[in-house]
Amino acid sequence: MSTTDRFRAAVEQRDPAALEELFADDVRFYSPVKFTPFVGRAMVLGLFGVLLRTFTDFRYLGQYSGAAETTADGSQAPSEVLLFRATAAGKEIHGIDLLHFDDQGLIKEFTVMVRPQSAVQALGQAVFAGLVADGLATAPPTK
Repeated sequence: MSTTDRFRAAVEQRDPAALEELFADDVRFYSPVKFTPFVGRAMVLGLFGVLLRTFTDFRYLGQYSGAAETTADGSQAPSEVLLFRATAAGKEIHGIDLLHFDDQGLIKEFTVMVRPQSAVQALGQAVFAGLVADGLATAPPTK
């Protein structure tokens, strides 16, 4: 079973523990709601815990394979795109998960793109609240 198949199964079964061995130590997660990436296995796993609680009716609809990146030695790094639909904070979300793999087949880079903008905003607020609740982010000071 490929890393992508294992990843997809873990997400569909809502099993964050099954994700741990799929990420490189220095994985980078690019979110549509944050300018800088989430970095490192521990942070990304914490984020996935929040995401799995935040999304309802999450389902993958399709998958595309390819080589999206040329490495330093000129080879092509494998990548996968997973199309999904979900609901977050009452908003229907359409999106993709773009996975890039390292030489060991671990996920080294993960990019999420979602639409529409109203869903991105609702998702961002829900995820931030979850990160604060889990101690992975700090709430802004109140005025």
